[in-house]
Amino acid sequence: MQEHVILVDRMGREIGTQEKIQAHREGRLHSAFSIFIFNAIGELLLQRRARTKYHSGGLWTNTCCSHPRPGESYYHAARRRLNEEMGFDCELTGLFNFIYHIQLDNSLFEHELDHVFVGHYNGQPTPNPNEVDDWKWINVDTLQQDVQENPEDYTYWFKLTLDRVVTQSQKITFCNET
Repeated sequence: MQEHVILVDRMGREIGTQEKIQAHREGRLHSAFSIFIFNAIGELLLQRRARTKYHSGGLWTNTCCSHPRPGESYYHAARRRLNEEMGFDCELTGLFNFIYHIQLDNSLFEHELDHVFVGHYNGQPTPNPNEVDDWKWINVDTLQQDVQENPEDYTYWFKLTLDRVVTQSQKITFCNET
């Protein structure tokens, strides 16, 4: 079954849908979300994207990212995808959104209106092996240093958002202590 993404204009208004890979080939602006999950001691849950992914395979990135389905809210899509990809669910809080455009490997482009969410979770994920090759909890200071020293190991959108997420998430009181 083909997946479709929601095409948007720069103001975030929906203007149609397109098959996901085709939208990435053409560099069409579409809606997306990125999730950053922290634990009680402030570590961030990272995943290494499966090497078989259609782009950015084998790179470390935030806990989960994907695209909402037509008719699905960003919040519900994020909760659904977190469970599908990482095997758990938790409350999420929206932080900010931004647009980015970059050419990736395999002659594909990411051109996304990305909505960023944060959440709190203290358990062990059970990732989907079709999506995730590895995962780890990591201290934010250690992570930020590693991103500076080894930027090629991380996804583009993750490097764009990490510092802003860390700063803004420190202002949030998480209600869910799961």
